[in-house]
Amino acid sequence: MLRESNIDFEKVNYYTEPLTKKKLRELLTKMKLTPRDILRTREAIYKELGLAEKKLTDDQLISLMIEHPDLLQRPIVERGDRAVLARPAEAVKAIL
Repeated sequence: MLRESNIDFEKVNYYTEPLTKKKLRELLTKMKLTPRDILRTREAIYKELGLAEKKLTDDQLISLMIEHPDLLQRPIVERGDRAVLARPAEAVKAIL
């Protein structure tokens, strides 16, 4: 969608370039979401860690997301002071 709109963008693969806790907090703030909002609850690691049953703080969840990137829903698209979880892809239109 970004290519079709002729918008330059930088793709970040957070498996090879892990997000920092600071950057993930910044993205969450821009999206107005909590860490629980972007957890991938169907991932094996989510079940292995028992995250559905645990009462964890936002900081604890962020640390787990940094350690286990599979826990993060994606893609996240950031533009200036806004960001969206691009699921569905049409959500990107909100920041174009």
